[in-house]
Amino acid sequence: MSQPTVSAAEAMIERDRASAALGMQVVRSSARDAVVTMRIREDMLNGFDVTHGGIVFALADTAFAIACNEDEQITLAAGADITFLKPTTAGQTLTATASVRARSGRTGLYDVSVTDETGETVAEFRGRSHTTSRQR
Repeated sequence: MSQPTVSAAEAMIERDRASAALGMQVVRSSARDAVVTMRIREDMLNGFDVTHGGIVFALADTAFAIACNEDEQITLAAGADITFLKPTTAGQTLTATASVRARSGRTGLYDVSVTDETGETVAEFRGRSHTTSRQR
């Protein structure tokens, strides 16, 4: 009996200790897109009792990384920007939905929308990727 094939993104996320420590869960991982959720905890809040921007960025970045790594070549972030649109706080669940916008050669452009449990957009992230010559 053959073993099920593990995708490049699945193999990457299985070793992603940072995302695991933050409680992220992969809802969907397919070629060129991904959906990741995370419940906001008290220890993720800043001094104003809203979710720390770095936590929101980390969620978006994880969805971006999954969407980028669709084959055996290791793809890394070359840069990213985020716009915060709405604050969130402890107890809320955020969802990051990443999708490819364009790929050309070794570079890619991805958009990630972060929403709260009501579906309102809380942040928009744009990531730029670079596919390395390294294989997983």
